[in-house]
Amino acid sequence: MAIKIFVTDEEPESPEAPEKKRRAFQASVDLKGRKTLDGNLMILDHADIDIVMVPSESKIVTFPKNSFMDMSYNTQDRLFKFLQRKGVILPDSIRAGNVYGSLEAEHPKESKYADVFQIALHMIAKFIEEERPYMEAIEQYDEMDDERLLNPDDEESTELGEVPHEETKGTLAPSYPGYFYGLSGVYRY
Repeated sequence: MAIKIFVTDEEPESPEAPEKKRRAFQASVDLKGRKTLDGNLMILDHADIDIVMVPSESKIVTFPKNSFMDMSYNTQDRLFKFLQRKGVILPDSIRAGNVYGSLEAEHPKESKYADVFQIALHMIAKFIEEERPYMEAIEQYDEMDDERLLNPDDEESTELGEVPHEETKGTLAPSYPGYFYGLSGVYRY
């Protein structure tokens, strides 16, 4: 789904009536997204989080994708710090959402310079582009780790019967098990 964004430096001809003429494209973004039945836009490009833009409430909400670990919270934090630095969201509006693990922030309802929804969408696309090398590195690391575990090298594996058997193995001796649990000096009778 391609979304078209219009950004210009021109001001409207009259302050009370919005600009009606069609503007030329200045930027376009390519994101994996979906529109909900109530008009919200879900952006599903990031590996750690889902981003939902709620235009009716001028809100951006993020949800962890798979797990509720520090990794997803750190990604949410980076997104909102990025949007705050760019002036897209109101810094005092960042808070936890009503769904476990979600964070949300509000953006201004309107601006005399441009469509706030399109600017927010464009900045989210820029954030995802900045995060793409990080996401690719994590994916590559996971693939290498799976390959290492499923097909180990000769150095990391042994053939059956290669490990010599010993009479006693491990940390517990068969003589008196209580000795290893700190019970050696306890009076037993």
